[in-house]
Order: sequence, then structure tokens, then C-alpha cells
Amino acid sequence: MNELNGVTVAFLAAPKGTEQVELTSPWQTVVDHGGTPRLVSTKPGRIRAFHHLERADAFTVDAVAADTSAADFDALVLPGGVANPDFLRIDRHAVDFVGGFFARGKPVAVICHGPWTLIEAGAVVGRTLTSWPSLRTDLLNAGANWVDREVVVCVDGPNTLVSSRRPADLPAFERALVDAFAGRPAEA
Repeated sequence: MNELNGVTVAFLAAPKGTEQVELTSPWQTVVDHGGTPRLVSTKPGRIRAFHHLERADAFTVDAVAADTSAADFDALVLPGGVANPDFLRIDRHAVDFVGGFFARGKPVAVICHGPWTLIEAGAVVGRTLTSWPSLRTDLLNAGANWVDREVVVCVDGPNTLVSSRRPADLPAFERALVDAFAGRPAEA
């Protein structure tokens, strides 16, 4: 399973508030498929993940958004958690980092509340995606086509955009992101 051999994947997470399983499960999938995951945040040091509202594990940051760009990576994963994307969307460097993947046509995978950061980056107009249900109105107001499915792969834009709703959808999300990051066409 080396579909992602040579592929470096950025995982963007705020210093606190990331839903741990939405970080660790896709991360392990990237590793299992031969890719290299790197944790990017808005500050150096460590981030604190959460299990819903309970503190969970800490993870070491590999790069700071202000000091790196989409040019340094092949793909991007945006985990959710309610607080994580809320912190990211008010950080100009994080928003610019995300926007760079769309500007360069690089694949992006986003789950749960993660699309809030995409909205701030102006990356959802005309795109079809899914999310945690409470983001539906925000995405519609930002010009997206929101659907309620476990995973959506949208190629109607400058890049492949994989989206998913919740932790229960991680198996489908991870299969789709491996295909997208390996450059395989989306299933019809």
C-alpha cells in the first residue's frame, strides 16, 4: 500500500480544539499508504487535541503556517472539531495557507467543522461538499452546494476537494482522500 509514496500531506490544526480522531485516523491512513504527514499550526510547539469537549493528547507541530506554504506540500487535510476551524479562520496565515492549495490546484480533504476555514479562504463558491450538519447554512450562504452524504468528492473547481461529515464517516473519507492524493479519478 504505497499509493502515497513521495506524497507529503499537511494537516492544519489550531493550537487547541482539533477533534483528535479526525487528526489521528487520517494521519495514520496517510502513513499506512506510504505518505508523509506533517502537522502545521499557527504557533510552534504542540497542539492540544480534544475528544469533543474533553482534553485529549498533545501533538508536536512540524511547521508554522506563517513560515510555510502550499508549495511545500502535495495535499492538505483539515480536521474538524468545533473550536479548531474557528481559531484557524481568524488567522490570516492559516487562511492564506489553505487558499494556496486551491490556487495551486492541490487536493484538499476536510471533515466535520473544517469547512469554516474553507469559507474564510473563499474556496467553496460553486463547490459541492458536505460537513457537520450545523455548517449547512454557512456553506450555502458562502456559495457552496451542500449535500448530506458520508463523503463527497468534488472536482468542479481548481482542485479535488474531498469532504465528510463526522468521525463515523472516517473510513469512507480516508478511502476518498487516498484516491485524491494519489491522483486517481473520483468514482462516478
